[in-house]
Amino acid sequence: MADEQEKTEAPSARKIQKAREEGNVLKSPDVNAFLGLVVGLILVFLCFNFWIKGVGNIFENVYSYFNEDFSRNNAMSLAISLAFQMLLLLAPIFASLMIAGIVANIFQSGFLLTTKAIQPKLQKLNFISGLKNLISMKKLLDGFLITFKVLTAFVIAFFVFLSFIKELTTISLFPVGEQMIWFKDKALILIAILLTFFLIMATLDYFLKRYQYYKSLRMTKQEVKDEFKNQEGDQQIKGKIRSLMFQAAKKRMMQNIPNADVVVTNPTHYAVALRYDNTKEKAPRVLAKGVDFLAQKIKEIAKEHKIPIIENPPLARALYKDVDIDKEIPQSLYQAMVEVLIKVRKINDEKKK
Repeated sequence: MADEQEKTEAPSARKIQKAREEGNVLKSPDVNAFLGLVVGLILVFLCFNFWIKGVGNIFENVYSYFNEDFSRNNAMSLAISLAFQMLLLLAPIFASLMIAGIVANIFQSGFLLTTKAIQPKLQKLNFISGLKNLISMKKLLDGFLITFKVLTAFVIAFFVFLSFIKELTTISLFPVGEQMIWFKDKALILIAILLTFFLIMATLDYFLKRYQYYKSLRMTKQEVKDEFKNQEGDQQIKGKIRSLMFQAAKKRMMQNIPNADVVVTNPTHYAVALRYDNTKEKAPRVLAKGVDFLAQKIKEIAKEHKIPIIENPPLARALYKDVDIDKEIPQSLYQAMVEVLIKVRKINDEKKK
């Protein structure tokens, strides 16, 4: 029993789906942070001139109020104007980071829209459970990794910066324009190195979180057995429903045979009952079809109601294979069906004599 209670089995697709429905999905904060960092750096390059111009407009706006009386209305107008201008400057950042966060989450766990993750739960207020989660091995590992990443990034940036300092004595002799170009080039090198480091860390963190996620969803042997039994029961119920539906459809099909105009046979294995009303339908319609025992029943009912039975093995096989119940025959079978209908007409004419 002890072995059965250990969660050693990989989670089933059903358990993973149930976890997703509850909002429990694979998510690496480092992937979100890395994508947000990349988007932020791109924004700096794309929106730098826009921000410089916006800040200049803010200073001009504030300066324009210096020559006016400082009243309550002026102060309110200035505050509203500054708030709107700041919102306009920050809007690209908020919108881009929000989109980056959504894309990162969809990339990791697929699209999911659920409210279960934010629903209030009383067990979350349990102090003991909260304390256990706070000092759990997972939290300690996460804290260690965060510290390690920050210190490693600092050490890398420090040594890269030291290598740049060695060039300062030479660069200081260059014109200001060339110094700015040197500074830009070195800044890009430092950014590229740190981005590469954070990309490696985000990749490692993603696979670590993936391992932890699937480990948290592991199942005991008993849970696997119980789930299999439940699924087996579901399959049996579905099988019974399908059987009942088939029997009901079969009963309706047999009840429609008296309305047929002809039954085309193989002659022993196949039987297909058709109706053709040229005032309502463009082509003959299949009312019933069957093989072996069911074919014999169709022919018996046809004989009881004096419906013509025509032997045409190729047509019978084609009708059984290609045409569903209550569907008109395709154009490819029109010629063969015309020959059958001619025979039916002759039989009916002989009956009238």
